[in-house]
Amino acid sequence: MASEISPKAEISPNAKIGNNCKIFPFVYIEDDVEIGDGCIIFPFVSILNGTRMGARNKVHQGAVVGALPQDFEFRGEKSECIIGDNNIIRENVVINRATHTGGQTVIGNDNVLMEGAHISHDTKVGNGCVFGYGTKIAGDCEIADNVVFSSSVIANAKTRVGRGAMVQASCTFSKDVPPYIVCNKRSEYGGVNVYIGRLHGTDEKVLKHLANAYRLVFHGNTSVFDAVNQIREQVPDSPEIRNVLEFLESTKLGIISKI
Repeated sequence: MASEISPKAEISPNAKIGNNCKIFPFVYIEDDVEIGDGCIIFPFVSILNGTRMGARNKVHQGAVVGALPQDFEFRGEKSECIIGDNNIIRENVVINRATHTGGQTVIGNDNVLMEGAHISHDTKVGNGCVFGYGTKIAGDCEIADNVVFSSSVIANAKTRVGRGAMVQASCTFSKDVPPYIVCNKRSEYGGVNVYIGRLHGTDEKVLKHLANAYRLVFHGNTSVFDAVNQIREQVPDSPEIRNVLEFLESTKLGIISKI
């Protein structure tokens, strides 16, 4: 089915628009843009050079996708902003493309970015994440699958958030948030994220094993290095536990604080 494009939208003839899209008045789309099938682009959206958008995305009023990076190292190089499928990008969201030639900012599939969220240059976001109102993710961050940010969260540059974690409202963090946990507003460990775990079918025994693992990390009087060794010795193996160990071993900034 042909796309429905308002004559009041300003779209470059070089942009590639898929089938069955609906593009409302006053949308602005630049030359080097690709939009997949079935997307809905609401009024006053700007989709800028370097954007590669998949299928069935909804982009709401005032959003800017592929914005120039807010990075003092940016010198006008050609880079990309990759958006997957089935994402909901609400009003006034800003997503920056990458800083350097060949770089990519990546948003996966099935994510929800609520009003005023901002994803900065070179950040990589997985699938099934929720970014609450006014949440700001700085440059070069890594967000795994099924992460939930409440409102007004600030993730500082180069931080990572592990799979299935939840970051509570008004939290500002500068260190990594490990998988499957709650990070409270003081940027401290707030327990295993049982709700999200159960929602995604994690076995109750595995949830208990995760709690035991993080007890060694956050409540023991040892380093993270020693806690990793204790987890290997004391906690039954599972894909979730291996994910925790890999995350802890690969941290460069360190992890959030103990309570």
